[in-house]
Amino acid sequence: MDDTPADTEQALRRLTQRLDEACERLARTAAFAKFTHAAQVLETARKLLAHPQGIEAVHQRIGALTEAGIFSGSDWEHPEYLQPSMAANTLKLAQDQTLVLECLSELRLVAITEGTLDDPGVDADTARRFLARVLALNLRLVFGPVGESERVHLGRNLPMVQRHQRFIAERVGFGEVIEELIGEIWRILAQRPVVVGHVKEMITSVAVYLDSDEPGVPAARARGAERLISALYGPTRGCQEDPGLAIYRERLDSMDETTLRNEALGLGRAMHDTGLVSPYHPGFLHFALEQAPELLPSALGLSSTGTDALGCYPELVHTLIRRAIWSETAQAVYGLAGLLERGILYSDPVAPALWRQIHLPLCPAARRRLGERIPGAANAPEAFLLAGAISVLGQPRGLGQGNSPTCQSARALSMWSSNDPDYLLQIVAWSARDDDVVAHFEGQPLSSGELLARHPEAPLEDVDAVSAVAVPHLDAIYHEMGRRCIGRGEDPHRWVNPEFHGWWVGRGFSIAVDVATGALPDLRGFARRFYACYHPSYNGNNPVIPPQPAGVAVTDSTATFIGWHAITIERVSIDPEGVVRVYFFNPNNDSTQDWGNGVMVSTEGNGERHGESSLPFGQFLSRLYIFHYDPREEAVDPPVPRTELDEVIERARNSWAAGREIHQ
Repeated sequence: MDDTPADTEQALRRLTQRLDEACERLARTAAFAKFTHAAQVLETARKLLAHPQGIEAVHQRIGALTEAGIFSGSDWEHPEYLQPSMAANTLKLAQDQTLVLECLSELRLVAITEGTLDDPGVDADTARRFLARVLALNLRLVFGPVGESERVHLGRNLPMVQRHQRFIAERVGFGEVIEELIGEIWRILAQRPVVVGHVKEMITSVAVYLDSDEPGVPAARARGAERLISALYGPTRGCQEDPGLAIYRERLDSMDETTLRNEALGLGRAMHDTGLVSPYHPGFLHFALEQAPELLPSALGLSSTGTDALGCYPELVHTLIRRAIWSETAQAVYGLAGLLERGILYSDPVAPALWRQIHLPLCPAARRRLGERIPGAANAPEAFLLAGAISVLGQPRGLGQGNSPTCQSARALSMWSSNDPDYLLQIVAWSARDDDVVAHFEGQPLSSGELLARHPEAPLEDVDAVSAVAVPHLDAIYHEMGRRCIGRGEDPHRWVNPEFHGWWVGRGFSIAVDVATGALPDLRGFARRFYACYHPSYNGNNPVIPPQPAGVAVTDSTATFIGWHAITIERVSIDPEGVVRVYFFNPNNDSTQDWGNGVMVSTEGNGERHGESSLPFGQFLSRLYIFHYDPREEAVDPPVPRTELDEVIERARNSWAAGREIHQ
């Protein structure tokens, strides 16, 4: 049962009192022993910072904590020697006491900028510049989405650090990071995520800043910001000053045919330019359904392919708009356009499956997972889930795992959307209507309902509606499949991936790591086999036909091993510069990552489709540790140059394989 507001307030008062008492004891401690006796203060401060309303209470006490000697004997004792880059990394990588000290140090600098605390080594301007640089380096912690490194390293402290960084941003302002913030928004949108709430928050912050009296930004950056702001709040002449939905509808009623067509074109153009959908867009679609359905293709920005699909299934598409597309679910408009452009309605089972979804009753558990009703939307939970299904079908590579440690289920939903969309809708129906998904592992049925009764589901945050409903069931099945492989002496993915994802997963399985010892018994042979199966110059120029699950050893910007991560190999192709690249789907919400030693994952500019990541073939292989393949299509003894294999092995040796025994 959730805490009531009274319980939350009582917990806040209790933690605040404990911090005051611990601070007083620290103040009475001799100077030489302060660092040793600071542990209780730091633990209490951590609990208070973890409380949703606790950071303000800590900030009010930062002067007392500083005077008591919380920084004495630590690396934070002299703030004039601190470096923004090290502070930014500490927030992303540190744990518990070190992390709390960094948070307290930054709250001390906030107090200096506000004039409530003095320090002989740092003035207000220096403190503000320091905090602005930390924010610029950690924008993803301010708004999300976070990457695999932050999720793994911070663990339970992730929400606390995100709240801390947002508090700093609110107090310091966005003046010195506005350019980085605008660039970050465009970088995220290039990947066309399904969940864009954090992006809208960022754009709103930019809009508020640009509308303030703060110093401006360069004209080029301002234009980029204006495009983002207008895409959300005023994409057309009819709503350019953000008049409100009711007034916009009145304006539509008075527009002539030419003006309406311009509105439709403007809405479609703004949506495809940014990947964002304005709340005014659904209002226009509902108006067009009633008054001018011929404008729908323009408003959705459809090509001839999408227009043909709309023409073949008008009743279905119109019903989807009426049932699922509201101002609160506006982002599903982009998904609907993608669904039509993909042509999946021509697959016989998809249209009937969507009709089932339109009329699908939801079980209580699904309603709970979807959360509160959406104001203004009829049958809100059903509409919310239907809108989510539209988005997932239209944007298979826009799915993300949210703030969840599991990635296999998000990968599976993406693969099914790409390969088997009617099966995806079946999974949604079983999850949402029946609260039970039945899958099979080696001929034996697995019931997610029974499994969840024994193994309670983990909470999900920042996920789309389909994931919110389906992932608990998929995770339960996936973990049970893994449990049934215990004792086989090999990596369970050999058996789990084909059973979990589908028939198209290659039955050949190659792994670089010996499960028992962690050694790499034949890294050269592993690399050669990947060339033989996937590189077009050595596999007979065979393309990747169904996307294949694979596993990478994720490393951070220092090339330090973080953990194993599930991805999907989408295709291997030559980029515009003539480089053979592996294009892959990464479900971790943000695929632009620095994996260290020059391995920079790209999401645009190298031939990527929206939502794809890519790396040159050898760089990708240097982080790969598991892949599937079809043994019948593997090239025999491919003539891969030894120098290429040596480079792959060296990159692995200097990153995730460091310290592991490597045999060649």
